Amino acid sequence: MEHIIHRVWRRPFTHFPRTLILPKRNHSGRAEHTPCTPSARPKPALLMSRLYQSSNLCDVGQDGRLSAEMTCKSQRLMQQAGLIHPSNPGCYYYLPATVRSMEKLVRVIDQEMQGIGGQKLDMPSLCSADLWRLTGRWDLMGKELFRLTDRHGGDYCLGPTHEEAVTTLVTHQIFSYKQLPLLLYQITRKFRDEPKPKFGLLRGREFYMKDMYSFDVSEEAAHQTYESVCQAYKQLFARLGLPCVQVQADTGNIGGTLSHEFQLPADAGEDRLLLCGNCSFSANVETVSSDGTDCPQCKTGTLVESKGIEVGHTFYLSKKYSEIFKAEFRDAQNKIVVTEMGCYGLGVTRILAAAIEVMSTEEEIRWPGLIAPYQVCVIPPKKGSKVDEGTALGEELVHALGETLPHMKGEVVFDDRTQMTIGKRLKDASKLGYPYVIVVGQGALEETPKFEVICQQTGETVFLSKDGLLDLLGRVETV
Repeated sequence: MEHIIHRVWRRPFTHFPRTLILPKRNHSGRAEHTPCTPSARPKPALLMSRLYQSSNLCDVGQDGRLSAEMTCKSQRLMQQAGLIHPSNPGCYYYLPATVRSMEKLVRVIDQEMQGIGGQKLDMPSLCSADLWRLTGRWDLMGKELFRLTDRHGGDYCLGPTHEEAVTTLVTHQIFSYKQLPLLLYQITRKFRDEPKPKFGLLRGREFYMKDMYSFDVSEEAAHQTYESVCQAYKQLFARLGLPCVQVQADTGNIGGTLSHEFQLPADAGEDRLLLCGNCSFSANVETVSSDGTDCPQCKTGTLVESKGIEVGHTFYLSKKYSEIFKAEFRDAQNKIVVTEMGCYGLGVTRILAAAIEVMSTEEEIRWPGLIAPYQVCVIPPKKGSKVDEGTALGEELVHALGETLPHMKGEVVFDDRTQMTIGKRLKDASKLGYPYVIVVGQGALEETPKFEVICQQTGETVFLSKDGLLDLLGRVETV
């Protein structure tokens, strides 16, 4: 099995310090371990008993009231694992493990958006009604807007999207054509007054979103930018290992003349998709006028309907907003010209929940490896067992992993709840979805130490030497 893992994982081999697990041997050949004093033994920084999880791995399914509130798998699993906790309808506390995962996802998004020239900024969540009235969306959005009035009688909304705000910002400067395209994006909380929030983080009233806005010199240039963002989205989902489908979509109240959704096929999805098995045609059913099953693109394929979870959306806006707010630039002839715009969204918290929805079993969370809250959980023996001395080895192992593999520092949790059996802690680790679980058992005390390693993404269990373990974890990609 080790030779298989060597072929699969990418990072270069890194050795343990030679002092890690080189115990003395007694006359029978069994390892002898010199007890470490509490002050000399390195204590793992991340102890399971200290991690905050409000539900403490409760079984939501056994609570009738809570079970009735669970409308999809990801919501049930995330509450069961203490990843989220309900606040108001459609609003959740994001607990520490979820925040870690979200921060990793944000780093991946930053890499992809900045890779195509995106520049990150932060815009106010409190948006003036005056801007929204100029575009007509103050009335068009209806009850979806969270509206409020300040002490001076000024009307505002909590921004669900920022086309008006970003275009107003850009109008403070007239650009040269040499400065375009300009791509500005943010990753912030958004607000939408959903009439019936449900499915946990999949449809809430407060959520995190990445929204990017592009400004180009011409329609042709704007389409090139549009395509580059779509390719970046595909690259993002490929890195996460998520089977995303780009489909034709309606422009809705955002507006514009071209739009695509990025959908994760899932039974819990609220969108109906039509996919052709013979060509690349795919569309939201809302955009297909024909009631037939023949593909409108290749004419020979049959359209098959499936459900999907929308995790991204792109729009070519043309001059809808730039003309209203006069977002302009000087062309090569020094003439003032209105910019062409696009906008591009990614549901950050929705991606987290959708990934759990499509990758997990009914009882156990499975994360995209790149954004799992923690990569490794180390489980030492139960206190008082015949191999109790393995606990010290487990603590040394956690310390050595952080020292020897810098990219794993802060990624290894030590399950110090040694009053519990290994089996119970393994069950908890499966619920939380660590990509790798290492059991320090009898094999670690033998003349040739072996560690039981459970690869939760594949369901495989392997027994690795210290070199094999470091080779495996040394090749894990982290962000």
